Amino acid sequence: MIRIAHFSDLHYGPKNLAEADRCFGAAIDQAIALGVQAAVLSGDSTDHALDLHSPAAERLVAQVRRLADHCPVLMLQGTFSHEPPGTLSIFKLLGGRYPVHVADRIGQVGLMPQGRWQASSGWAFDGLPQGMLALFSCIPTVNKAAVAVTVGACAAAEAVGEQLSALLAGLAPNHRRAKALGVPSIGVSHGTVFGCLSEHGVPMAGFDHEFTTGALFGAEAQAFLLGHIHRNQVWDGESRAGRQRIAYAGSIGRFHHGEDGEKGFLLWEVDAASALSTLHATPARRTVDIFFEGKPDLDALRKAIVEQSIAGAHVRVRWTVADEDRHGVNREAIQQALADAVDIKLEGRIVPVMRTRAAGISQLTSLAQKVTAWAHVTQAHCEPLLACLADLSSAQPVEIADRVLCPVVSAPLDEDLSRQTDEVLA
Repeated sequence: MIRIAHFSDLHYGPKNLAEADRCFGAAIDQAIALGVQAAVLSGDSTDHALDLHSPAAERLVAQVRRLADHCPVLMLQGTFSHEPPGTLSIFKLLGGRYPVHVADRIGQVGLMPQGRWQASSGWAFDGLPQGMLALFSCIPTVNKAAVAVTVGACAAAEAVGEQLSALLAGLAPNHRRAKALGVPSIGVSHGTVFGCLSEHGVPMAGFDHEFTTGALFGAEAQAFLLGHIHRNQVWDGESRAGRQRIAYAGSIGRFHHGEDGEKGFLLWEVDAASALSTLHATPARRTVDIFFEGKPDLDALRKAIVEQSIAGAHVRVRWTVADEDRHGVNREAIQQALADAVDIKLEGRIVPVMRTRAAGISQLTSLAQKVTAWAHVTQAHCEPLLACLADLSSAQPVEIADRVLCPVVSAPLDEDLSRQTDEVLA
């Protein structure tokens, strides 16, 4: 049996550095204490391309070096937008006690005695290396653009899934040979399994996802270590390969609001007939979401603060208001109420004023017809409007003004005002 620490989706970068480094550092401490024999980073170790002199790159290299001083490390190429090709090459040069193998192409690699890695020259071993302790089959992120060039953009999504299913089936004979030798087989990949749940609880269903559980189980590896989805989840199966397990480790920390579930790394215990994984939590930050339909109610906000204990948490407050009420939100009062939070994110959604257009109104010949059409669309009473329009078209402005002002002029005047008026007129 081999004990493997499975880390994924570290997303080191300026924005996530504090969260990623705190959580990954704590995870490495736990893995070392648990006596793991190998470590796997299943993609997206960086959040985007990093300069070597950046603090995020320095911290990631230091942490991986610390891990490599304890056990052999395998790093898989993740999503190209997070890890541009070549990003991981620097890790091959780390001078730790044990080597770091960077899997940036489809292939197999054997964990050998003394913690050495032995990689296949092609997509699979022609013959399994003698004395191998564990067999790893690595499938890094697939370049869908290259597939699209070959088969066309419309067929690319389905073609990726079909080709990966064929690849996984092609790896099965070597996994069976390893099982016969008592050597555990472990698959490592980065992609989306059809039907898995995102970190926000959304089912991932569509033709553009790389894997199905059936195809992954069909590879006949005891364990499949996955990255890309930030939510820990597990699928179990049993076949002639023994008791199999597929699992996402999830992201090492909580990088966004609204993420469900615990964050951490997986401790795998794999032998030639079974696989078991256990999630070990990291000190991920705590997030609190408070939503309002309408303007934020400060009394309700204070009540939520007491109920959810926001001290030390990252808090997001969302509200939805009409455009005319947007300036009635007291942001300063909200921030004062949330003074105990580590970070505050205020998100107001403004509902714009919708102006309804009357179809064909420009083709009507008279202004009265246009007013009637507009009143019908806006559900307004047109009679008073038409009466005013008739006045404007038939009476002189002075007549209309006299009629409007008549009640004011005819009101009884007191004696002093009457006298002053007579004097002015005289």
